[in-house]
Amino acid sequence: MKSLTVDVAVIGAGTAGLAAYRAARARGARAVIIESGPHGTTCARVGCMPSKLLIAAAEAAHAIDEAPGFGVHVDGKKRVDGREVMGRVKRERDRFVGFVLEGVEKIPAADRVEGRARFVDRNTIDVDGHTRVSARSVVIATGSRPAVPAMLTGAGDRLVVNDDVFSWDTLPRSVAVFGPGVIGLEIGQALARLGVRVVVLGRGGRVGPLGDPVVRDAALKAISAELYVDPDARVKRVTRITEGVEVEYTRLDGTVRVESFDYVLAATGRRPNVDGLGLESLGLELDAAGVPRFDPATLRVGSTNLFIAGDASNFIPLLHEAADEGRIAGDNAARFPVVEAGARRMPLAVVFTDPQIAIVGGGYEKLVPGTFEAGEVSFEDQGRSRVMRRNRGHLRVYADRLTGVFLGAEMAGPAAEHIGHLLAWAAANRMTVASMLEMPFYHPVVEEGLRTALRDLDAKLRTPRAIAA
Repeated sequence: MKSLTVDVAVIGAGTAGLAAYRAARARGARAVIIESGPHGTTCARVGCMPSKLLIAAAEAAHAIDEAPGFGVHVDGKKRVDGREVMGRVKRERDRFVGFVLEGVEKIPAADRVEGRARFVDRNTIDVDGHTRVSARSVVIATGSRPAVPAMLTGAGDRLVVNDDVFSWDTLPRSVAVFGPGVIGLEIGQALARLGVRVVVLGRGGRVGPLGDPVVRDAALKAISAELYVDPDARVKRVTRITEGVEVEYTRLDGTVRVESFDYVLAATGRRPNVDGLGLESLGLELDAAGVPRFDPATLRVGSTNLFIAGDASNFIPLLHEAADEGRIAGDNAARFPVVEAGARRMPLAVVFTDPQIAIVGGGYEKLVPGTFEAGEVSFEDQGRSRVMRRNRGHLRVYADRLTGVFLGAEMAGPAAEHIGHLLAWAAANRMTVASMLEMPFYHPVVEEGLRTALRDLDAKLRTPRAIAA
């Protein structure tokens, strides 16, 4: 067995792991990175980039469908070539993965260990029985994988997860999507716009990451105009049949439906890849998902020499957050036992549906009732949005009732990916609503809808209110 002694061992070569390794090296530490699977981040292989490629194709198809509304007519029948669609998705996906691999290949071979890691103790890692790594500190950055409810296993070999979608050679005729979260809504709507018959079924009533009931209802109304979405469906059974999969469920109107689909797509969340590491033998406090308790500011696990970052932490599963967490964890691991809180960004989440969804500052559910005011605007009659025939959705903005400091927003509407950034920057700089209204707003732009919401919020902040005893 080969033995290595290092300052920092990083388990996982995804976004967080690569950032942790680089941060540790930048601090002057001797570091190795351990990876058991194919190199290339979740984002590049099966997440952000291939899903946006599929969405881009769907937007092109949808633009043709919408053209008659502008008086523009296309002669003949629209044809979506599934093989061409998926061919481009895979080609471009592989290109993005290639960029990641180029970065990995620049890591010295002596710093890369191939194989599955398992803790012997808090300072020792066994890698598939061929290498033993002794490290002063360890960063766990093992990512996550799709979680599949037991009920869906009845679909047999027709059960797929989002990772599988991007391996398709062509588009199926029909898909039942379970889970109206970010992945389910994005892929479900994209497939529907490309001519696939889609239903989206969920449990619990959530729509994407939205917590504000007003914005949630507006998003559901808009997306449901194109495909059937039930965020709290009553599903009786999922059964593999000769032709595909049969799903029996009760619709919103109370009718019982039995429908067959080519595939069932489980978009029911992800679970951290921490099982199999041997964490249970290290005397750590683990949560229900098996993730060790850690400090979100330093990423340190308890008072140990272990750190955790990225999707493995089950904290904020977003690429930019994973990169930040990897940097913080790697830097602290290199300086251990001295650790410091790392700089974290203003929370920002974007869903690339149509209408797009954006959440700034942690959203409605993070606010303390009675301490804030909310301003709002509907995009149904917003000028530029109507011009573009994208007048769907709603925006709610929040501010501290006493100080007028802008706290965040939830939005479903046009250009949410861009407006969300503006609002995140404003929140990060602790701007007041009054100072935000002093900023320029051009005409005619979608951002004028934001100004309307801010004016509504400003008026409410200026209205005297009785202070509860």
